[in-house]
Amino acid sequence: MARTIAILGGTGPEGLGLANRLARAGERIVIGSRDAQRATDAATKLRDAIGASAQIEGAANAAAAAQCDTALLTIPFNGMAGLLKELKPAWKPGTVVIDTTVPLAAAVGGAPSKMLGVWQGSAAEAARELLPKEVSLAAALHNLSASLLEGDAAVECDVLVCSDDEKAKQVASELANKIPGVRAINGGKLENARIVESITALLIGLNIRHKVHSAGIRFTGLPL
Repeated sequence: MARTIAILGGTGPEGLGLANRLARAGERIVIGSRDAQRATDAATKLRDAIGASAQIEGAANAAAAAQCDTALLTIPFNGMAGLLKELKPAWKPGTVVIDTTVPLAAAVGGAPSKMLGVWQGSAAEAARELLPKEVSLAAALHNLSASLLEGDAAVECDVLVCSDDEKAKQVASELANKIPGVRAINGGKLENARIVESITALLIGLNIRHKVHSAGIRFTGLPL
C-alpha cells in the first residue's frame, strides 16, 4: 500500500515546492493548511500543473496529519509550537515527521538572514519536545530554495539529515534523494540541526548579496 505524505503548512512556497517534487516522484501527497479550502485549491492547481496522474489532495492540517505515514513541517517557526500542540491527538503511532523549520528572525519582523535564539537549541529540538514519543523525528530539507523546487529541473544541492532515530533518518534521506540533483547526507544526531538550520540564514544572505535565488550547498570528499 502506498504511503501518504502530509505537507503541513503546505500552501507556502517551500511546502508547495516539496509537494511538487514528491508528487512528481510518485508519492501520494496531502497538502495541509489551517484553511482546508485553501489547501484543496492549492492541490488542484498543482495537480493541473503536473498532470492528472499526480496524487495530490488538500485538507486541514489535523486531517492531513491523521491520515499520513510521513509528515513534513513547512511552517514559519512562530507557528510551529501552536500547530504541534493542536496536532498532538491526531498523530498515528509510528508516523515519521520531517522538520524543515528554520527559526529565522523574519518570523517576528526581523531580518531574513538572521536566526532567532531557541531555548532548546534548534527548531527541530523544540519540535521533538512537542511531538508524542511514538512519533519519529528527523530534521532535513532546510537548505533547498523554494524557487528551485518549482518545475522539474535538477536541484544542485546536498541535504543534511539529522536525527536520533534511524527510521526517521532513512525515510527523510529517501525522500530527499527522490528530488533530481539532490543528495542526502547523514548529518548525525538531531542536535546537529542547530548547525544545519543556521546554514539557511547564511544562504539567504548570499542570495540577497548576490541577487540570486539559487544558492545551495555541496560537500566534497564524501563517498557517493
